[in-house]
Parts: sequence; C-alpha cells; structure tokens
Amino acid sequence: MNVAEAPEPELLRDPESYARLLEHVREAVLQGVPGPRPPRSVVSDSWNRSLAARVDPDEGEAPFVFDTEALASLREAHPLAPVLPVLRQMLVSIADDAEHVMIVTDADGLILWREGETAQLLRGDRVGLTEGTRWSEAAIGTNAMGTALATGEPVQIHSAEHLVRRYHTWTCAAAPVRDPETGVLLGSIDVSGPLRTVHPAMISLVTATAQLAEGQLRAHLAVRDERLRRVNMPHLESLRGRPGALLSAGGRVLAAQACLLPSTVDVRRGGGTVALSDGRLATVEPLAEGYLLRLSAGGAGQRSRLRLGYLSDGAHSTTVDGREVPVTLRHAEILTLLALHPNGLSAERLALQLYGETGNPVTVRAEIHRLRSQLGAQVVQTRPYRLAADVDADFVRARTSLRTGSPADVLRVFRGPLLPESEAPAVREERESLTAQVRQVALNSEDPGVLWSFWETACGADDLAVLDALLETLPAADPRRAAVSAHRARLA
Repeated sequence: MNVAEAPEPELLRDPESYARLLEHVREAVLQGVPGPRPPRSVVSDSWNRSLAARVDPDEGEAPFVFDTEALASLREAHPLAPVLPVLRQMLVSIADDAEHVMIVTDADGLILWREGETAQLLRGDRVGLTEGTRWSEAAIGTNAMGTALATGEPVQIHSAEHLVRRYHTWTCAAAPVRDPETGVLLGSIDVSGPLRTVHPAMISLVTATAQLAEGQLRAHLAVRDERLRRVNMPHLESLRGRPGALLSAGGRVLAAQACLLPSTVDVRRGGGTVALSDGRLATVEPLAEGYLLRLSAGGAGQRSRLRLGYLSDGAHSTTVDGREVPVTLRHAEILTLLALHPNGLSAERLALQLYGETGNPVTVRAEIHRLRSQLGAQVVQTRPYRLAADVDADFVRARTSLRTGSPADVLRVFRGPLLPESEAPAVREERESLTAQVRQVALNSEDPGVLWSFWETACGADDLAVLDALLETLPAADPRRAAVSAHRARLA
C-alpha cells in the first residue's frame, strides 16, 4: 500500500492561510480561469470524476441511505466487523485527543461505524458525517474516504480540496482496506476533524492502521484455512497419491500432493473441468466447504519450469511454472548444486558439497524431503537426487556466456555474486571461480560499459583495478567518471 501524494508543506505551517489559497484554486478551476496554482493531481483527478458524476459543488450533501435497523445487519455481516476492536485500539483514543472522529466505511463509501468525542460527533451530524450516509465520490464528491476507495491508495484531503463547499471546514485522511484472500476492496478507514487539527502524521497513522487490519484479516484467514484443511484432508488422501489438491471456496490452494499448482485456481460455482494457467486440465469437485481438485492424467507428466535467480547482491529468487516459491538459503544451495550437476548427486556427495567433511547424508535426506514437499516431487527427484524440471539458472547462463558470448553478454547475466551468504564449500568455490572469471573478462574488455556494469555489483564496488580501468577508459566528459574518481579517492 503506497502513501498517496501528500498535501503541500504550507498546509503544516499555516493551515488556515493554506485553506484560503485552496478556496481560490477551487473557484478558478470551477470557473475555468487561471488560478494561483494548480490543485494536487490526486485532487484534480477526483474533482473531474466527481463533476462527471454530477455532484453539486455548492449544494451537495452526503445522502442518507440506511437507517439504524438496516445498518445493524450490514455491520454484522461485513468482513471488517472482526477487526473493529483493533481499529478502536489504534485510532479512537487518538481521535478523541485530536478532536477527530474515526470512521469505517464499506467498499461503496457507506459509513458503517463512527466513533469519537461527543462534541465532534455532533459536529459531524450537522454535515451528514454519520452512520448510514454514503461518502463515495459519486455521491458527495472529493473526500478522503471516497477518494481512497476510488484510487485504492491512502489520501489526505484538506479544506477546499473537498469539492462540496459545506466540508471546507474539515480535514481528513483515509486508507483503503483489502481482502487478503481476493484483493478486493472491503472499505476504508478514515480520521476526520476540524480544519485547525490537521497533522502530517495522520495519513501515516490511518495507513498503518489499515495495514494492521489487513494483517488481522490474514490471521483470521489462516485459522479458517487450517480448519478447512483438517476437515477436508480425508478427501485428498482418498486420491491415494494421485495428483490433486484441496481448494478454498475462492479457489486458493490449501494443500496439494504430487503436483505443483498456482496459488489460486479459477473455479466456477458447482465445479467441473478447469484449465490451469500452464494448459493442464483438472477436475474440480465441490465439497461441503471448498473444493477437491483432481489433476487430469494427461497433464500430470508435463515437465515443470524451474527458474533460479541466484546472482544478486540481495535476495535470491526461485520460481516454479511462473510462481515464486520462498526457499531457505540451505534449499537454494541444494538447488544450485543440483543445477550444476544435471546427472544428479548421491546423498553422500551432496552432503560433502554442502557441509564439507563433517556432512551427514541423513541431514541431506531430511532437507531433500522438505524441499520436495515445497516444490513437488516432479521438480526434485531421488536416486540420485536431481532436478527433473526444465531449469533456467542465471549462474549456469553466466557460465555459458563466458564460453560463447561477448563481455557485454556476460555482464547482462552476471548481476552479483552467487548466493553471497552461502558458506557451503562447493557453492563458495563456484562463486569465487565465477566472479574471478567475470572480473577478468571485464578488465580484458577495456569497454567502459562492461567495466561499469561489473563495478555496480558487490564484487566490483571496491576493486581498485576495476576503478583504475574505468578511469582509463571513460571519456573526460562522461559524468560517470566523477563518481568513479570520488570513490577511488575514498578508498585511497
């Protein structure tokens, strides 16, 4: 969740003078004449949407759409109801102290809950800022709640940035909340108050609160998933080892056996045959809760695609059939060694390469078992241990480029050392050998572009020979030369 474009610094220095400036800006835009300055882009876009929805800038007011009785049932069924205690804990006391009210809406901008100090609640009543009213942009124009829902990003709206005049004495900040399972908008969290109470931290506060609410929803979802797995596991076990999976009601994969699947399967109500993103066909059978997926026999034998991105100054990346799979450093080391030995390795040889003379094959077998459970038996096979997928490993491509490619080709692949945190003997040896060869290719090239690419990696950053070669090859007018010279001086 990104923080939307922030209000101008003048707002924090003198909110009332800034409000008068915004009034002049608004009037100029509505009259179609040049103003003292343009509105913020997030505000300008919102005004355009609001005017297109025929919101009256001078007489508009939030429509009242649900009475107390109807609202009670909506609240009870709404997905944000379980996290309301967290929102109260985070925002209500702060809102009271700052003379604000905390508001929670649904995805259509309907105010479901509103809490705060009594005087501010009464002040909100006078302008329709109350439960049961709708605050979407289409209903009442630019406002923090409606605009956060329209853009999907946190936003702060101050004074005359509200399109409708009656809200010019208010300042507000809101952030959207999304369903962790589907990603769809559930509603927004807003803090609104009098003009003089504007504070730069308010948008950060509502953003953090929205993220906390989404975290709570994810925790609740994890509990439901675990219960569903326990209840439905006998259905998966009934496949007797054949490829299949348990799915949630929304199609998320909760458990799988003998196959690797995307994180979500597009299921239709009632089940039936579905096509997976890689072309495989599967049959989806409705259960009391969720679904049982059976992978068609024709698709079960298709080779998976394993991509290893391990040449990096930062985190390593492992994807299977386009889906990123988080693996530990130890598992990344195993995948590296298996990719370097396509014919496979025994438990004893793999233990030696991972741990040295103290390696234990029993430990390796346990790690392979965990890795197969995570990636699938069709990716990592046994007797000997080997990769049965189509492998695209950047460190293998770098090796190939050293033999067949140009220096530029080599540096396009080599973006950093191989698993720089690894202490596995064979991985460390491969890393040092590959880095040394790439370094020599860069130095021999006498090409400033190639040298610069190597210098940008962790391997070349403090290499004096590389820095000197850059200073010799970069033209005097090249702006990169100054950066290299300054770094060379710091090292000296």
